[in-house]
Amino acid sequence: MISMDDFEKVDIRVGRIIEVSDFPEARKPAYQLRIDLGPDIGIKQSSAQLVANYTKEQLQNHLVLCVVNFPPRQIGHFRSEVLTLGVPDAGGNCILITPSREVPAGGRLY
Repeated sequence: MISMDDFEKVDIRVGRIIEVSDFPEARKPAYQLRIDLGPDIGIKQSSAQLVANYTKEQLQNHLVLCVVNFPPRQIGHFRSEVLTLGVPDAGGNCILITPSREVPAGGRLY
């Protein structure tokens, strides 16, 4: 088990997807995302395997939850700076975790 102190080290923030691009170089179908995480964190990049459940148009302006304090990961030529959070559907494809109401970008999960 982890302690509450351990959990509190994970910085999960609300972001708004502002740009979605195809990522044909990815091993599994994915998009490249630019996410606005509010004035304190700014705009960050993320790669996410969302192609099975979302079109680029559906993702535009969509609110998401992201881990912002993991180290960046290099995925081919793309640097993923935040982890966009989701859960698997019945087929194992990602469904995004999103706030149920409109909230400001940058809000921290608690």
